[in-house]
Amino acid sequence: MRAIALLALLAVAACGADGAPTKPAPRPGVSISGEAAVGVVVK
Repeated sequence: MRAIALLALLAVAACGADGAPTKPAPRPGVSISGEAAVGVVVK
């Protein structure tokens, strides 16, 4: 009986029964995103 209950608990936990996944909170500090380019411009 305990084995069946344990298997049922694992199956429910694996299917996301605790809710939809959420985005993690941003970490405090500096955040850099985007594109950067380095080069030499000759006129």
